[in-house]
Amino acid sequence: MFRWIDDFLKPYQFTEKNKYSLAELCSSLAKEVLKLEQRITKLEAENVELTNALYEVENRLQAKIDNIHPVTYNLSNYTLDK
Repeated sequence: MFRWIDDFLKPYQFTEKNKYSLAELCSSLAKEVLKLEQRITKLEAENVELTNALYEVENRLQAKIDNIHPVTYNLSNYTLDK
């Protein structure tokens, strides 16, 4: 039985061909997953900040648009007929 386990794990053992053992690969993978989780957390926080800033800009722009009062001319008394 130990021979079967040894044969099964042989491709994952450290050799010149395989520079990393299975444990080293798992460890480096776990570290990379942690880095990516931290990056995702940071990007999600930045996304919330960006969304809030966009809503603020939208509200300011809408307020400025609402503040515009164009001049209305009463042209009903003028016609093209002479």
